[in-house]
Amino acid sequence: MSKAEKTKQFIIETTAPLFNKKGYLSTTLSDITEATGLTKGSIYGNFENKDEVALEAYKYNSMLLSKSMARSLGENFPSALDKLKAFVNFYRKSWKAVFLNGGCPLMNAATEADDTFPILQKQVTISFEGWIKKISTVITEGQQNGELNREANAHELASLFIMLTEGGILLSKTTGDESYLNLALDRILLIIDQELNIIPS
Repeated sequence: MSKAEKTKQFIIETTAPLFNKKGYLSTTLSDITEATGLTKGSIYGNFENKDEVALEAYKYNSMLLSKSMARSLGENFPSALDKLKAFVNFYRKSWKAVFLNGGCPLMNAATEADDTFPILQKQVTISFEGWIKKISTVITEGQQNGELNREANAHELASLFIMLTEGGILLSKTTGDESYLNLALDRILLIIDQELNIIPS
């Protein structure tokens, strides 16, 4: 990695938490220079404008969350049921860290970018579609190997899991009451057991 590439990555990694907490539109160039200790000239020497910094910071925030979630859906959990329950447990265990870092980066960016930052909104759409595809793939594989109910609509359930999770995060972060997120996660587990598990407990 060249010196210029290292500087660019440093700016992205340093400002990513700032953008997620303060907002992609509210964060100023002065905020960026203060956080990085770099001059405005150095920032603009690596990025075309503040929007480009914000977009790359979002991609970085999304990538970190995606990596964490991918571990829940990975090979450490052999069955589809184990993977889906690990996904739920990831949010059950990680909600404090998510909240301390400003909340879910996808939801934050989606709310802020709507109608005001189309390039960011497009990237958020890609992120959500990627999440849904990952969960849908786990369900489909479970159906194909006879572990999960073949009659269930994998895409619809994957979308519902994301909607419930994001809604729970939104209410819990807004009110400071984690019970909303736990309620959403409990509902996902119920759906897994009643609609997907071929041998409901």
